[in-house]
Amino acid sequence: MGDFLQQTAGPWTMYQVCIGLALVLLGFVAKLVVGFVITHQLARLTARTESHADDLAVVAITRPLGVILPLVGVFLGLRYLVSLQPEWTWLPQVDRAFRLVSILLVAWTAFRLVNAGATLLGEMTAKTESKLDDQLVPLASKGAKVFIATLGFVLVAQNLGYSVSGLLAGLGIGGLALAMAAKDALANLFGSLMIMLDRPFRVGDFVTFDGGEGTVEEIGMRSTRVRTIAKTVVSIPNQNLANATVENQSLMPQRRVRFTLGVTYDTSAAQMEELVARITELLRAREDVDSEQILVRFTEFGASSLDILVQYFTVPVEFTRALEIREQVNLQLMRLVEGMGLSIAFPTRTVHLAGGRGDAVVPAGH
Repeated sequence: MGDFLQQTAGPWTMYQVCIGLALVLLGFVAKLVVGFVITHQLARLTARTESHADDLAVVAITRPLGVILPLVGVFLGLRYLVSLQPEWTWLPQVDRAFRLVSILLVAWTAFRLVNAGATLLGEMTAKTESKLDDQLVPLASKGAKVFIATLGFVLVAQNLGYSVSGLLAGLGIGGLALAMAAKDALANLFGSLMIMLDRPFRVGDFVTFDGGEGTVEEIGMRSTRVRTIAKTVVSIPNQNLANATVENQSLMPQRRVRFTLGVTYDTSAAQMEELVARITELLRAREDVDSEQILVRFTEFGASSLDILVQYFTVPVEFTRALEIREQVNLQLMRLVEGMGLSIAFPTRTVHLAGGRGDAVVPAGH
């Protein structure tokens, strides 16, 4: 056995060749061991979860490892044999080739893991009501891949001997020029991110903003589309919405109704007290009105009426339903005033004629 190991095979002894082959074999054995662990242990654990992202992550690392581990074994064996020949000067080329291949394999693995991460984010955003985060997942995935590709390109260029500092300076100037040209698009993008994080409104909410009001139909990456009451669609840049005051009426727990009911001056104090009490009783009897937040008070001696402040909150907040309740209450108030023999006041003006025998009551505006 000793004589066999001392025999030569080219510039190496059989002992040296065996060590090189052992290193190569070690890489393939490592591939088999890691593949067995991933297939029979890790894959079983991920199969028990509801998420599909961890299954994709396992698949994402399985194939690259199946290439990287044997490659490491081949590199170590080849490098060992080459290092035994001092007169050979191409050892740095072997190292450089290995680094280049390693960078490409790592970038390939990172690309596959980004797909798994995008699947995980997609599963998480699917559980939310907002559609904006669903649109951000592909954007984040593409951004991560662009970053990985750029980083891989820079590392490959550096290993090939190119000046990375000059390349980075060029990329920086180009990126600055691109950012200046697309500043509005970037502002809208950041505006959409702020809307997603702050969530002042969601799709389906009825909002009031500077210039109009309507129902939010879509929250995009550049603009938000609102269906107005006139059934037109308004597209508002997200940077404007992010900086504007937006009133979300859909978040109201109740809808307030506030107005002044005026009765004529021939109403007596006793009749006024009874009218206020009966209006309060009327509102409390309705199930669609919050009985704890009813306010009815005789507040003003107006120019042509005795004014009663009426305020209540409708339990339904939907706009058309609240209008229906308001109409019903108004009709009940009219019947109540008529039933008590009183009159709802309208603007009038009393004119005193000098030397005349009486006063003339003229409706305002005549």
